[in-house]
Amino acid sequence: MRKALAVYRKELRQIRRDRRTLMTIVFVPAFFLLLYGYALNWDIKHIALAVQDRDQTAESRAFVSAFVNSGYFDRVADAWSPAEIDRLLDLNTARAALIVPEGFGRDLTAGRTPQVQMLINGENANTATTVMGYAGNIARSSGAALVGVEARIWFNPELRSTLFLVPGLIAYILMITAVISTALSVVREKESGTMEQVRMAPIDTFSFIVGKSIPYFFISLASAALIILAAMALFGLPMRGNWVSLLFAMSLFIAGALGTGLLISTVAETQQVAFQAALLSSFLPTLMLSGFIFPISSMPTALQLITTIVPARYFLVALRGIVLKGTPIVLLWPQMVALTIYALAMLTLASVRLARERR
Repeated sequence: MRKALAVYRKELRQIRRDRRTLMTIVFVPAFFLLLYGYALNWDIKHIALAVQDRDQTAESRAFVSAFVNSGYFDRVADAWSPAEIDRLLDLNTARAALIVPEGFGRDLTAGRTPQVQMLINGENANTATTVMGYAGNIARSSGAALVGVEARIWFNPELRSTLFLVPGLIAYILMITAVISTALSVVREKESGTMEQVRMAPIDTFSFIVGKSIPYFFISLASAALIILAAMALFGLPMRGNWVSLLFAMSLFIAGALGTGLLISTVAETQQVAFQAALLSSFLPTLMLSGFIFPISSMPTALQLITTIVPARYFLVALRGIVLKGTPIVLLWPQMVALTIYALAMLTLASVRLARERR
């Protein structure tokens, strides 16, 4: 440990001298959170709505007002014929059209279930499905449809997509910054020529790896805490679980990310190559194959098998469980075991590769 601490002190002094790298590791993740947190949002609002009210009664006007006052729809046009509705949808002036038939008010007053028609632009299937859900909920609450099902939403009653996306952003940002920072650290030694001195120093490979990792581990942990606090303040991210459990899960994930960066640094010879390899190995798998945006269950079987070696997949389950649901850590043991195996595998491979280089 004395040898590892000596490398740690040396690496810490180097990080302090390189203020630009330190600012990048600590504050750029928070900037990414702001950028992506506000840019990535699946909540669909202000849908352009065309209205054809054939009934023109107080009941029909109240029904149309329920759509407008919901905050999801903006009334952009009134149509008086089917041809006019077609034109509004073709020109994308309206994304949906609400058609209230004659006799709507009479049927509602008599206790019958009036039928209304909703035409939705289906170019974007996800948007169309969401709009259809909005319309169904508003119609049922207004008495225009008869249903016998009462839905209750757990963990995210407002159905805010931000609460689903922000944990994914935390994993995404952490993976990129931790991998890149460590990938560049050893390559910097090679380019500056100090790697030759390390080879001659009386220090074993394991101590060198541990000493190199310690400062970036604590810096990444501080950066993760900053990201989570910013997400709680800006996006209302709850914390329903245990902070110790969260710290444990983040530590395992960061250790695996640091090991990945160190492994890359033993292969790359220049900082440019190391940066590109780190970005490629952390950016695409975390974004595409972790369940951050695309559900793993919807992927082909071959891709689902590939996702089993993506650490962000397990970290996301643990992070969302702890933060959004308050899931106890004992119920997340499969994810913790997977993260532990990944971290040990990456650190071991990095040690073996570096030991081979030092010979």
